[in-house]
Amino acid sequence: MPKTRIAIIGGGCAGLSAAIALSKQGWSVSLYEAGSELGGRARSIAFTNVSGSTYLDNGQHILIGAYKSTLQLLNTLGISEKQAFLRLPFSVRMQGPGRCLLSLNTVPYLPAPLAMPLGLLACQGLSFRERMAGISMMARMAFKGYRLDHDLPLASFLQGQNQSAKAIQLLWEPISLAALNTPIQAASTQVFLNVLKDTMASSAWFSLKNNSDFLLAKQDLSKLIGSPASAYLRQHGVRIKLKQRITSISKSDLGYRLNGVEEAAVYSHVVLATAPHNASQLMVGHSELHAECMALDSLEYQPIVTVYLQYPTHTKLRLPMIGLTNGLGQWVFDRGQLCQQHGLLAVVISGTGSHQTLSQAQLAEAVTAQLKQAFPELSSPLWHKVIAEKRATYACTPDLTRPPQQTALPNFYLAGDYCYADYPATIEGAVRSGLICAELIQASQKVG
Repeated sequence: MPKTRIAIIGGGCAGLSAAIALSKQGWSVSLYEAGSELGGRARSIAFTNVSGSTYLDNGQHILIGAYKSTLQLLNTLGISEKQAFLRLPFSVRMQGPGRCLLSLNTVPYLPAPLAMPLGLLACQGLSFRERMAGISMMARMAFKGYRLDHDLPLASFLQGQNQSAKAIQLLWEPISLAALNTPIQAASTQVFLNVLKDTMASSAWFSLKNNSDFLLAKQDLSKLIGSPASAYLRQHGVRIKLKQRITSISKSDLGYRLNGVEEAAVYSHVVLATAPHNASQLMVGHSELHAECMALDSLEYQPIVTVYLQYPTHTKLRLPMIGLTNGLGQWVFDRGQLCQQHGLLAVVISGTGSHQTLSQAQLAEAVTAQLKQAFPELSSPLWHKVIAEKRATYACTPDLTRPPQQTALPNFYLAGDYCYADYPATIEGAVRSGLICAELIQASQKVG
């Protein structure tokens, strides 16, 4: 076996977190990325419109205060939380035609286990019985440690917990779609509870920061993750190979060789951190990885569509993030309040649905009409741009088989949000998965 040399294939959040952790430990690391920049799905694209050029994120990522690994990663890159995010107490505001249908605001400066029930108790838009049913459900889940005897679709679970159709539609379904990107008729209740557990984890009394807080990015994603990660890794000796698409991986007594790239290096360790469908293709031919390939091939996917609408620059919503009803859009983000892109609204459509049959122009028209119903004061948009990710996330369904980070092939690891079984497809899940790979390598080897 050659001297310890580690190849990381994939420059998304999982590959980046593994590379950063391993470089801090002094390993020799090479990072291969098929695209022209790092960041994976957490990236921005340049868009030229009638007013000039701007950068648009490929999707709107919501973090919560419990995502400690992501926050620590950014801190390592020299990005402070205050610089990167707008921190808001957990709240759900659902806006219907001309009026607010539901408003839930947690009580700031109280520990999340108290802030959320008190917020539900004062929730506007639900009856007293509906609010008490929500509080009772959360108390039961907390008593059980947020664990189920058997996983089941979230819609069935909520109905069994006496949640009304209105509470499901206006409260639990929007939260679930934002977290799992899977329709509640098919979404895993256990994974939803895992996220809820971390969200409700205890925090200090009168703290300015709660695990349940929303963290909304104040910069475009490339500036937030990809660019600072690239600078950090280069400074720490990581060889970054962009536009390098690996076609296959060969194994011999000497180690692993990556096929499809110009150099003929041999690596002692491989961390495969690509999207699951790409990872499955690269594992073909290695009989030891049959179980992992089967798990990846069984995954189904969910889309995310983001409709950007540019209004006059004076346009401003009441809040940076508002839920939507009676239409295709589920959440609208005011990019002016977040990223200083004044008048730019981003509307998110998560999961499968009738919108998939519409053209981009039809999507923009439908979302524009929905916003006009919810916010009659809006004028007509100046331009629009639709960004559709057909395989944005895997479908987070009950009892989903996840491949492990450490495979049956020696010194061959998998990293990605699809490996981190406790979480859905999130940046935090990807980061934690990459960190686990780094820890496994560290535990099995000695530097030098």
